[in-house]
Amino acid sequence: MRFQAQKGRGGYGQAIGILMLEDVEPFIPGDVANATTYEFPVRFKVVEGLTFERIKKKDLSVIEPLLQAGKELVTEGVRAITGDCGFMALFQRELANALEVPVFLSSLLQVPFISMTLREGEKIGVITADSLNLDRDFLAAVGIDESISLHIVGLQDQENFSLMGTKGYVNSEKVEEEVVAVAKTMVKEDPLVKAILLECSMLPPYGAAVQEAVSLPVYDYITMINYIFSAVVKKKFNGFM
Repeated sequence: MRFQAQKGRGGYGQAIGILMLEDVEPFIPGDVANATTYEFPVRFKVVEGLTFERIKKKDLSVIEPLLQAGKELVTEGVRAITGDCGFMALFQRELANALEVPVFLSSLLQVPFISMTLREGEKIGVITADSLNLDRDFLAAVGIDESISLHIVGLQDQENFSLMGTKGYVNSEKVEEEVVAVAKTMVKEDPLVKAILLECSMLPPYGAAVQEAVSLPVYDYITMINYIFSAVVKKKFNGFM
């Protein structure tokens, strides 16, 4: 088999590119920003100056550095681009229009799909990093309208979760306890919640514990990334009849 070199490529075999916040914290296994989370290679790109606070404040000046980083990832050979913050939803359309590969910046993109799997009247429980700022602008940017029933709860007041990104360490056992407790309370208070989406890129490590606690389907960034990978890198099937 003959393979052709491609201009601008310093490496090969990384199909998923991940746009990263400029952040200093430990990214544990299961986090979007930890390469061991995946069963395939990924390529990370830190976007200089991009912080969660700037995204929450809808700072549109971050679009240009995001676009530049996205273009670099395309040049470096990725087949699809995601992010490591669900609030990047706000920039989904701009990047999808500008880049030549599929773009799926926010875990919230899964909400319309999840909604179609539920009975009429049932709800999706969204556990987010900050429910005070997850407003209609962020939801509408990824196709979530008022016809989709959501129950949104935030982790901004949880002691250990709120410390992540500020102290340079994470107590994963304590964070898991907080996330599970929030999920259990949400389902108890609202029995119409029949599926859960973990919005934040730091929450997938706790998805299994949430599912064990509430016995519902649990979606997160990693379910989305795995799905897109399976679309841009198709598996060849071998078997017998």
